[in-house]
Amino acid sequence: MKNLGNMLKQAQQMQAKMAEMQAKLEATLVEGQAGGGMVKVTLSGKSDLKSVQIDPSLMAADEREVLEDLLVAAHADARQKVEAMMAGEMQKATAGLNLPGGLPGGFKLPF
Repeated sequence: MKNLGNMLKQAQQMQAKMAEMQAKLEATLVEGQAGGGMVKVTLSGKSDLKSVQIDPSLMAADEREVLEDLLVAAHADARQKVEAMMAGEMQKATAGLNLPGGLPGGFKLPF
């Protein structure tokens, strides 16, 4: 029974850390860039697109395809940074918890 009590306590600690981590992620903004900074996108820590900045020189009609590619690349850059940040936060949230083998396979938190 002592093990069960410890497991419940660890689960409660993890739940509290997860709630804290989710609030922190929601408040965090991450910027991705492409084209040497000509296109920038800002995502929240939960990957919600918050803003897009485009260098005026890309607004020419013949630059449309380049602009589209740069938007995709900037979003991918920001998304990769969000995922790296989430992985780091998750590692912090589960640090010290005695989870045999870590998180169960395929189990991704907080999403």
